[in-house]
Amino acid sequence: MNIFTTLANAWKVPDIRKKIIFTLLMMVVFRLGCAIPIPGIDATVLASLFEGAEDGLLGMFDLFSGGAFKNFTIFALSITPYITASIILQLLTIAIPALEQLSREGLEGRKKIVRLTRYLTVVLALIQAIGLTVGLFNSAVIDKGAFSLITIILVLTAGTAFLMWLGEQINEYGIGNGISMVIFAGIIARVPSAIQTMIDGMKNGTLGILTAILFVVFAFFVVLGVIMVQQGGRKIPVQYAKRVVGRKMYGGQSSHIPIKVNQAGVIPVIFAMALLAFPLTITYFVPNSGFSAFISKWLSPNGNPGVWIYCLLYFFLIIGFTYFYTAITFNPGEVAMNLKANGGFIPGIRPGQPTVQYLTNVMTRITFVGAIFLGAVAVLPTLISYFLNLDIGFGGTSLLIAVGVGLDLMKQIENQLVMRNYSGFLK
Repeated sequence: MNIFTTLANAWKVPDIRKKIIFTLLMMVVFRLGCAIPIPGIDATVLASLFEGAEDGLLGMFDLFSGGAFKNFTIFALSITPYITASIILQLLTIAIPALEQLSREGLEGRKKIVRLTRYLTVVLALIQAIGLTVGLFNSAVIDKGAFSLITIILVLTAGTAFLMWLGEQINEYGIGNGISMVIFAGIIARVPSAIQTMIDGMKNGTLGILTAILFVVFAFFVVLGVIMVQQGGRKIPVQYAKRVVGRKMYGGQSSHIPIKVNQAGVIPVIFAMALLAFPLTITYFVPNSGFSAFISKWLSPNGNPGVWIYCLLYFFLIIGFTYFYTAITFNPGEVAMNLKANGGFIPGIRPGQPTVQYLTNVMTRITFVGAIFLGAVAVLPTLISYFLNLDIGFGGTSLLIAVGVGLDLMKQIENQLVMRNYSGFLK
């Protein structure tokens, strides 16, 4: 009941109510754009291209677009070029000293990186739009003339640019992270169709009532586990030494370094999914070849014994990418250096290299738990869907993103309420 009380209190505050309404309106705009088809596309040919394509790269793109990719609407590219651009710049920040220097220049440096991300997003969107229009979806284009192709390419690119702008408007005038909210809206839009699929399965006898109940219970506990792990973390105590400057004394206070159990978020799952989906995507171009038969049997989530090989590879790739991405986002050496520069230290640990080693050991142990969790959440829905013969199109990645964005949204609402002396529900 606390969550509903908090939302009711938030609705009573005029400025928070305006932000919530603005965010909802932007989500309506996004969903309307997902329903506007690009002109000059043969829907029949388009549908045939997606037959059995749920497990490849096409299925992953469709997940982030909320179904717009499959229907080839104006938001078909969704916000994936922006996500790719953000990841590329984040990786380049480690490798290029100039970008690393920008990241340390505070607000102005971050603004420049955001500007570079926008430019790279448009470039990547243009490249993807050309690849889809001239390559993958060319058979669905009715008019192969230059004007028609250029129009489709520009519409797809403009759609991504508009979504990027829409996300920034939510950041400024709404509630929650704008880009995350766009992805969240696309995932949540799949829920009604997933429920309808289960109902149809029970009506025609392909899905038993007991099986459906067990699946709902399983999904509930998975969501509960996602919430617990997403909220979980370790606080490493930090003590700051007292310093006397003139007649004033500074420092002496205690603080902590928060290390989340799932430091890498959903990025390792996306990386692993994209890598495993690549050979599956190739089979769409050569459907009747020996390569396609081999992949369908040995490396497909719908094959036997392919489902086991696929899930094992998926699980271990997620663990590997989790350690890789955590090492990029959390630098124990830099943290130790900042602590030493500000007169801070971890009780019982000497500053310098011992602090680096301590932080590395803690990060390694806690990342192992987060990696196992990510792997289990990503793999279990695949196995459950295979053995229960369920086709709901709502996997572990969807749950991770939806729950993570939902928690972040409620935290932001709670922070707004705390400033106005309302009590929140997240303890």
